[in-house]
Formats: sequence, structure tokens, C-alpha cells
Amino acid sequence: MLVDAAAAQEFSATLVASGTDDMAASTPGRINVSGGMVRITTPEFVAGFFLVDTAADTAFFVRPTLHTFMEARQSSMLAQIFVPLDPDDPCARWQAMAKLSGAAANRKAWQCRRTGGEILDGRLTTTWRAVSPQQRTYGAWIDRELKFPLRITTNFGTSFSLTEIVQAPQPASLFRIPPNFKKFDPQALIDQIKHSDVWVEPVK
Repeated sequence: MLVDAAAAQEFSATLVASGTDDMAASTPGRINVSGGMVRITTPEFVAGFFLVDTAADTAFFVRPTLHTFMEARQSSMLAQIFVPLDPDDPCARWQAMAKLSGAAANRKAWQCRRTGGEILDGRLTTTWRAVSPQQRTYGAWIDRELKFPLRITTNFGTSFSLTEIVQAPQPASLFRIPPNFKKFDPQALIDQIKHSDVWVEPVK
């Protein structure tokens, strides 16, 4: 288990996307952070929210209306990148999230190069250029106090920023999956379909 240099602070913020991606034209999302726990709500996934616990090395997608949750895996880039980080070594956490999601299955690792520092919206950040195991390039502004990304830019034309940051204790209920929720296994559904009449074996 990876141990962060320090846990992120408690805060909430609005998550804004901009650029050419379809998500950029939609309504803002929401991020809540408490120590090593992160809750992400985005218009990209209106049916639920992502719940990341870096201390437990878990990342789930929770669907409240269905009372279910599932492994997040690679369903959202945001749940892998917007996590508590060491401002002086962000790649360590990003690599841990890549392993958790399966994004590092090709044995490639995140590569990070520090590019300096900058005051962003009145907050001191450390800036980085990072390349993911999938060879996607990111620019990152990491808040030194919050120990969390304030802005992420991508080489595919979209950027994500935190705005309206409010530093305050977050309700523990935001980061808790109700005990009556059932874990949904997508592989189990695939296996069930394979044994039904609708399954067609891929042509080899």
C-alpha cells in the first residue's frame, strides 16, 4: 500500500471541464475530499458517482438508484487523476491508481517531469508534465496545501479545473457505501450472457 507524504485536506469544489470534448459542454461536476477519500460526480456519469479511498486502495462507481456499486477500473480518467497527491512526487500515486484500475497492465509506468511552480487563483501550486501508461500527456497544477490537482490539461484538447473551493469538514456519509448496496460484477454479467442465446462468439 502506498503511503502519501501527507493526506489531502478536507474541502469541496466545483469541477469544470473546458475544451473540445463533449463533456466540456455539459454542466459542471463536483468533488468532495476528506483525507485520502474522494467523491467525484460528473455529468459524464449521471447515474452515480465515483468513490476513491487511497488508504484502502479502492475505487468504486456507485449507483444509488440501483443500490449497487462496482469496481471503477478504467471507466473514468478523472477517478484516476483527481486523487490526493504528494506535490513533489505525483507519479507515485498516479501509478498506484493505474495499477488499481488495470491501466498499468502493459507494465508501463507514469512518467513525470517537474516544470516549476505557479500561483493559480491565489493558490500556490507545483506544475508538472506527465505521461500516462497509455502515452497520454497531461499538464498538472498541484495545490501544495490541498495536496490535490487544481487543474489538469490534456493533449486531446480538454482541461479540467477546480473552482469555488471551500475548505471545511466533509460529511462522512458522502464517502460511505450503504451496507444494503450490492457489489455488481460486470464479468459475472458477461459470463451469464455467454451462456445465453444472445451471445455470439467472436470470429477468430
